[in-house]
Amino acid sequence: MKAPVRSRCSSLPDRAAGILHSIVHAYIESGEPVSSRSISRGKGTHLSPASIRNIMADLSDAGYLSQPHTSAGRVPTVCAFHEYVQSIQVSRGLNAEVSRLRQQIRSLDSIEARVERSSIVLMEISRNMGIAAAIPSASQILHQVELISLSERRVLMIVVTGDRMVREKVVAVESDISQQELVSLRNYINGEFSGWTFSALQQELTARLEQERAVYDWLMKKLALLVNKGLLDVGLTPSLHTEGATNLLGVDLHLTRERMQSLLKTLEGKKRILELLDQFLEPSGEVEVRVGLGEAHPSMDELSLIGLTIPLQDGLSAKIAVLGPMRMNYERVMNAVYHVGQALQSSAP
Repeated sequence: MKAPVRSRCSSLPDRAAGILHSIVHAYIESGEPVSSRSISRGKGTHLSPASIRNIMADLSDAGYLSQPHTSAGRVPTVCAFHEYVQSIQVSRGLNAEVSRLRQQIRSLDSIEARVERSSIVLMEISRNMGIAAAIPSASQILHQVELISLSERRVLMIVVTGDRMVREKVVAVESDISQQELVSLRNYINGEFSGWTFSALQQELTARLEQERAVYDWLMKKLALLVNKGLLDVGLTPSLHTEGATNLLGVDLHLTRERMQSLLKTLEGKKRILELLDQFLEPSGEVEVRVGLGEAHPSMDELSLIGLTIPLQDGLSAKIAVLGPMRMNYERVMNAVYHVGQALQSSAP
């Protein structure tokens, strides 16, 4: 199975593509510009250094290679990485490492725990940044809510969905709501709507709140207040887990100190990471690779995202990904993403 790769790069003849793949592989291994002599000495290469130099010159003219200095070797461009990644086959076979990581995820007893563990596993295998998010939809099922009064007119709203995902939100309210009133509201919601999908719950509750008698019913008035504060949205909030953002500090991304700080700040923002996943990962069920993420943020020009969207049960899906430098072990990471996705999907309740 090949990973979908979005690319504007032109296709190459087989011989030129083979040389390019060797250059990219050598660059990933060393991080240094690659010479024609080193490629000619490689295993399986039968061309002379002069022939390889001619091919490398053509690849440079086509935009696949750059030359940092006149006397230096060549460095792969974004187009080169696109071409290289398209040649990689994702392995469906199980080895000892894959079996171990799949068992780690399957042994956990909730989707939340499995998603969180997935981000850790991806970070450990790739030594880059592991990302995992559970994405609910309106067909998600409500299990129960809990409402807790806090100081200074604040309320903690906790929503537990049918798959035992727990989400919470603290809101400020304009008028006092006692804990006893919150208990009554909680009992009403749980008694009336436990087991309902959020889409059906929203429709029914909106209809009840619009009834004329609701204006005079203190419970419905208080409930309307919390709904306006996002009570029905809490259970639909994505759950995001990231591990290893600081691993990018050890990578030469040719960033100034200010741009590196900007990158790390971006990676700390939950909303920005979710936007990154939505922007670059389609709901295709296939491993996808995006090379060069400059359109998402200027400091991400030299980063790649390898990820997968997985449909789960009960109105839930998951997005898992590895964010790392262009010079990463794509085959290893693509295989890890695929098998972590398989473990998540097969362990869903």
